[in-house]
Amino acid sequence: MTRREALTGVTALAMQQSAGAAAKVNIGIVGGGFGSTFQWHLDPGCTVAAVCDIRPDRLQRLSEVYRCGNTFKDFKEMMKHPGLDAVGVFTPAPLHAWMAVTAMKAGKHVISAVPAAMTEEELAWILDTVKSTGKRYMMAETSFYRPEVITCRELARQGKFGTIFYSEAEYHHEGLLPLMYDDRGFPTWRHGFPPMHYPTHSTGIVVPVTGERLVEVTAHGWGDDHEILKTNTYKNPFWNTVGLFKTSGGHSSRISVFWHLAAGGTERGLFYGDRMSYIMERPEGSPNTIFEIKKNGETVIDSNGYPEGKVERRAHKEPDHFELLPAPMRVKSGHGGSHTFLTHEFISAIAENRHPAVNIWEAIAYTLPGIVAHQSALKGGVAMKIRDYGNAPGTM
Repeated sequence: MTRREALTGVTALAMQQSAGAAAKVNIGIVGGGFGSTFQWHLDPGCTVAAVCDIRPDRLQRLSEVYRCGNTFKDFKEMMKHPGLDAVGVFTPAPLHAWMAVTAMKAGKHVISAVPAAMTEEELAWILDTVKSTGKRYMMAETSFYRPEVITCRELARQGKFGTIFYSEAEYHHEGLLPLMYDDRGFPTWRHGFPPMHYPTHSTGIVVPVTGERLVEVTAHGWGDDHEILKTNTYKNPFWNTVGLFKTSGGHSSRISVFWHLAAGGTERGLFYGDRMSYIMERPEGSPNTIFEIKKNGETVIDSNGYPEGKVERRAHKEPDHFELLPAPMRVKSGHGGSHTFLTHEFISAIAENRHPAVNIWEAIAYTLPGIVAHQSALKGGVAMKIRDYGNAPGTM
């Protein structure tokens, strides 16, 4: 495989489109908040055929951004729109699983915002629907396509890290309080939402780089006497939760999700290997940094497989990786530039009749560890096993 194929899987689609052989994917977008921040209208293989939201202002935003006049206030009515191939679900988190399953049963491919589901049962429901309908499902996990993670996935593929024996990732987001109420003062779905039910911005950094599943966890949460933690429908008592995970390779990974802290917000990770380590920039200003064991500027491995030399450190300026995208999509986008990559990967997967990079098996591997970690924290940190649902057919 070429580097482009390995990282995005878009080469075949680009070749088809350049030859005029690929029909465009007609997609409908539901959810005019987050759903209006993608680049479907810029993808050479995609047409936005319909948009949907119950709020008039957000419906208008979708219509304007994607230059689409086919507007709907009812999700099920949009499903009936003729010629619709796929649906993008960007609605409140508790609706994701139901909408994804409904759309696939209606014959549509689905890309969904995170998290994929609220429970293990819902995750299994989506998986069963993918298997029974043959439709493609993708979770729009932005961390997978952050520039640093693209780089680390490539370094891991080349074996540059050696053994990654420890990894960690953090998603810290102070300032969510206003989003927990709507403009009428009523609670939204974010009101008291368990932090570890939103783990994928962290797990989506670690899992695709290490290539290992998170199979066991002990977790601890922290909360206070705030009324939100006493009145939310999730019965969640925590603002912040930290989980220490065991991986399928027998290694360690620390995942933290914080809603309330006196520090800069961040989505970052690090990987400690026995030959190379990569530390993503921190909110206090330290840069992306690579450490390597080198001898006279070269990687030298002795007869016992141990690297010779000393540890060298260098700040790493991340490229934007725009060369992996079609020219019209080489624009700045949200969540570290990931939105254009997510957009194009989903359309590519449909055109090439393959599972997308963050398919349902990967979505479960990113989402379920957090669900189990929350249960561990509720039980005072008891160690709990996490089921491995395997990989997409034809992948490892």
